[in-house]
Amino acid sequence: MANLEHATLGGGCFWCLEAVYEEVDGVTDIVSGYAGGHVPNPSYRQVCNGTTGHAEVVQLTYDPAIISYRDLLEIFFTIHNPTTKDREGADVGPQYRSIILPHTTEQQDTAEALIDELEANGVFGDPIVTEVEPLDTFYEAEAKHQDYYERNPSQPYCQSVISPKVSKLRQKHADKLK
Repeated sequence: MANLEHATLGGGCFWCLEAVYEEVDGVTDIVSGYAGGHVPNPSYRQVCNGTTGHAEVVQLTYDPAIISYRDLLEIFFTIHNPTTKDREGADVGPQYRSIILPHTTEQQDTAEALIDELEANGVFGDPIVTEVEPLDTFYEAEAKHQDYYERNPSQPYCQSVISPKVSKLRQKHADKLK
């Protein structure tokens, strides 16, 4: 049995991240949820109000023998805009902020080093505002938010927002797909 690890990331709507990582080789499970805030067991409605401090995130279970944490982060930085504070496209509010929630000191170091590298190379043109803070508690989102894109591929939000992110993954990281 492989030694599986976890990664927790937020970059806009969790449906987008979930749909992208579903296609990544080595990712064995994805759970949409909430983290980074101060309200215990928040509901989607509470998080959407923007007062819980939580971000919409996904928690990935992955096999580091197949895909590295750094590779997961490189995908993360490809599929969302890490230079806009508290927003991703038309989704606005602190719940949509760009955030990496490391599970270990090694993950923290990897995330900070990659951000420094992206900044030094001027990859985005604007400063990266992605927060990096150790994971405290992850709260699983309601069942209707799990596998959303898979269950609703023709829904307008899925077509206009999520599908382009999945296409970008396929173009930029074809070598990391299942």
